[in-house]
Amino acid sequence: MAAKAARRPPARKPVLVLNGPNLNMLGKRQPEIYGRETLADVEKQCRVEAARLGLPVEFLQSNHEGVLVDRIQAAREQNSGIVINAGALTHTSVALLDALNAAELPVIEVHISNIYKRESFRHHSYISPVAVGVIAGLGIQGYLLALQALARLLAR
Repeated sequence: MAAKAARRPPARKPVLVLNGPNLNMLGKRQPEIYGRETLADVEKQCRVEAARLGLPVEFLQSNHEGVLVDRIQAAREQNSGIVINAGALTHTSVALLDALNAAELPVIEVHISNIYKRESFRHHSYISPVAVGVIAGLGIQGYLLALQALARLLAR
């Protein structure tokens, strides 16, 4: 009789970190608001934190709403949660809200700046109604806090 192979726990699906329009310009665009760290710095720090937490992680940045919607739709099957900084689309995109609702995954909304200390049009978020949490105004540390929060949620 053949010995049974040891059962491994199923591989955890990665957390998806999504960045919207203009976040590819971090470190160059309005550093007095967004800081000098680049999107590559964000990704590097997130990879270190995700490894510490035992979370696989994937990244995507796009300046195109449809690309973000397509990836959120795919996340339903491919990912365990979403960290999203939708940039200006936060304040305008019902399409992102609908995609996030359809994904049925835990979502943490992140903003590098404190959107409530800025122009009034930035005070409304279409992402917040589907998010389990919102982190704003803590710079790129907000991404790390979002990963920590998701790790706790996914461990339940």
